[in-house]
Amino acid sequence: MKLADFHELTQEISLECFFMTDSQKEEKIIQLIDLHHFVECFDPEITILSYLHHPINTIEQNGEKKGILFCDLNHSPVPDSNAAEDFRRRHHLSEIWFVFVEETPASNKASYTDAIIENSLDIFYDRIFSFNFFQSIIHSLK
Repeated sequence: MKLADFHELTQEISLECFFMTDSQKEEKIIQLIDLHHFVECFDPEITILSYLHHPINTIEQNGEKKGILFCDLNHSPVPDSNAAEDFRRRHHLSEIWFVFVEETPASNKASYTDAIIENSLDIFYDRIFSFNFFQSIIHSLK
C-alpha cells in the first residue's frame, strides 16, 4: 500500500470513527493494514467494499460479496462465530473467510488447529487461512 493511500484511509478512520477510543482506532488501522496486505498477496483483483464499521471486512471477488475476519491469537481471542453467521445473512455474503494473522517467522500450526477445533471454525467459515504478514505467505487451512 502506498503511503498516500494509507494516510487517506487512516484519515477516513479518524473522521468516520470519531466515537472510537484511540485504542479502538489503532485496532481498526491494524485491521485495515492486514486487509490490504492480505488482498495484495492473495488476489490483487479483489475489491475492498467495507472495513470501517465491523470487524468483518466486506470484499468482492469474481462478482461475489465475501467477508474476511482477521485474528491474531497472540493479541486477542477468537471472535464469536455466531456473530459472523449473522453478519453473513444480513449482508448477503456468499462466503466468510477466517484468517489467522501471524507476525513471527515461525508459525505454530498446532495452535491454529486447536483454535479451529475448540471454536468450530470449520463449521462457520468457508475458508480458513494462516497469513504470515511479514513474509507475505498465505496457507490454506481449510
